Amino acid sequence: MRRKICVVSGTRAEYGLLYWLMKEIQQDDELELQIVATGMHLSPEFGLTYKQMEEDGFNIDEKVEMLLSSDTTIGVAKSIGLATIGFADAFDRLKPDILVILGDRFEMLAVAQTALIMQLPIVHLHGGELTFGAYDDSIRHSITKMASWHFVSTESHRKRVIQLGEHPERVWNVGALGIENTLKIPLLSKAELCADLKLDDSKPFFLITYHPETNSNAKGIYPLLSALNRYQDVYLIFTKANADNGGRTINEAIEQFILKNPNACLFESLGQLRYLSAVKHAEIIIGNSSSGLIEVPYLRTPTVNCGNRQLGRECPSSVIQTSTDENSIFEAIETALKFQGPYEQIFGDGEVAKKIIKKIKKFPSQTIQKEFYDL
Repeated sequence: MRRKICVVSGTRAEYGLLYWLMKEIQQDDELELQIVATGMHLSPEFGLTYKQMEEDGFNIDEKVEMLLSSDTTIGVAKSIGLATIGFADAFDRLKPDILVILGDRFEMLAVAQTALIMQLPIVHLHGGELTFGAYDDSIRHSITKMASWHFVSTESHRKRVIQLGEHPERVWNVGALGIENTLKIPLLSKAELCADLKLDDSKPFFLITYHPETNSNAKGIYPLLSALNRYQDVYLIFTKANADNGGRTINEAIEQFILKNPNACLFESLGQLRYLSAVKHAEIIIGNSSSGLIEVPYLRTPTVNCGNRQLGRECPSSVIQTSTDENSIFEAIETALKFQGPYEQIFGDGEVAKKIIKKIKKFPSQTIQKEFYDL
């Protein structure tokens, strides 16, 4: 009997990171892939991105509705409660042998706590990382303590997971999942991308993704937009902020900016192919998404990382860090536009999915009795 490996995804970015792992599970004769879509995937506001999974040849076994039409702290907290109820029902129906959780978002906290109580063994991806500007930091470490096995992206992250009390024999440094996408997906040419986006391919562009700093607020979007207002001779391509508290404030600010700037445009979701193609052909990447620190350097494009959302995360020298005041952001953009390299590749060689599958096939299909590993 094939072992049932359940992968949960709640966002477009998360799915992009999980794609090759899901493909490897799907194609393995010894494994059965189960997929649960939740969160922003099911929201018209964020582009109903579960459809991209289906277009890519995946069958979605369960859809867990959880998002309230609110991005307040109360709304997000209530969404976690709805998710816990929904995942309890979904896991009861699916009865997976092993559950795969990526990262640190509030949706995954609901998944992990449900699995813990239901005694479903958890494989956690991308633990041990730090992001001081978001409560994701605490969620990530909490999931680490609920998980049985850990696949991390760098050696320092492996050491940190062990420092959290996880046994070294259950923690593996395999590199970052997203690197596999950047190295394997045949990307669009600039002409193909711009034709798809209805833009003039002779004009340069910046790619901007700005999410809330959930440990503070969403106000950093305003000085960023003020700095970008100085660039009228380039396209400003925005992607929407996520569903964290403050996300709608950011999206509304961008929409108002676009009304006054014909060189700016906003997309609910570019999808992995268009997003990575845009990264490759952009002059610079601007915002505070983790992709700017992890995947973008592999495509040899400089990043301007704004504010504290990613503070604490390892990053290469092609990432220009700035505070969230207008002049600092402008100076960082000017520095990034002059950046010539080198583009350090610190998150592995991109052969991640096969390494994970090789280990997963040896795991027992029940929760293990964990001890606290003291250093």
